[in-house]
Amino acid sequence: MYAGPIIDAHHHLWDLALGRHLWLAADDKSLAALGDISYMRHTYLPADYLRDVGDKNVVGSVHIEAVWDRGRDPVEETEWLDTLDKSRGVATRYIGFAPLQDQDVERILERHAASGRVVGVRETIRWHPDPAKRWTEKGLVETPAFRRGVGLLARHGMALELLMNPWQAEEVAQLAGDYPDQMFLINHCCTPNDRDAEGMARWRRGLALMGAHDNVAIKVSNFGAYSPDRSIPVLRETVMGCIEAFGTKRAMFGTDYPVARRNMTYGAMVEAFGEIIAPFSADEQRDLFHDNARRYYRFD
Repeated sequence: MYAGPIIDAHHHLWDLALGRHLWLAADDKSLAALGDISYMRHTYLPADYLRDVGDKNVVGSVHIEAVWDRGRDPVEETEWLDTLDKSRGVATRYIGFAPLQDQDVERILERHAASGRVVGVRETIRWHPDPAKRWTEKGLVETPAFRRGVGLLARHGMALELLMNPWQAEEVAQLAGDYPDQMFLINHCCTPNDRDAEGMARWRRGLALMGAHDNVAIKVSNFGAYSPDRSIPVLRETVMGCIEAFGTKRAMFGTDYPVARRNMTYGAMVEAFGEIIAPFSADEQRDLFHDNARRYYRFD
């Protein structure tokens, strides 16, 4: 079993006393598609994250924007993260938020980049034909304003993370082809939450379409979220679907903690991922657990 260093490529932090994470309020329905999130309604800071990590060899982590109040300056989140303890490597790199369709987005990107720890931004493009699973409008990535924003990222050396599902895979593959110098990072295994035969086939086709582009990589994060059966054979289908489409150089481990606590403990996620990738060489296992994230998030 893998015993080397780990970089967690995806987690969140928040301090509810700041009043900036409105979606966590009991009366807020903006992210109703998440279901019951009462288990997350508490402050979650580096010390809390480290308690979840326990004895696992996590040497660094990437903080992903946590839906800071969209009515406020998104750079506030970066400035807040800069104040947190970095002594154990928690949240030493950030993926921020910037409204790519906004005319003023370049100024926001410049201010994020001034931190030195922001290596990209994230957008949510998760449309689904089922309204209960729908987070955004359809065709967002094809709008001129969105594409203009994407075109600004490379000059700041920023990746674009996408919270999406397989229904957007063809659009994202086209976007990757149109912007070959832009790095795209797919969140959460591309969300294979349609578990019937048609849904899983759509997911695999989508992974193959995106994986054909060298400037797209995938995070095998919160891989236990998509089936109530969290046995190794079921988890393996999700994990290996990603790795087979992207290879061991463009896939990386992530937890999505504390969101993923609903599905698996932190230790169980590390151990399951390690068991699934055990047939790979030692170098490939290290790539998946550590080196790919180190490269994509510029830990060097």
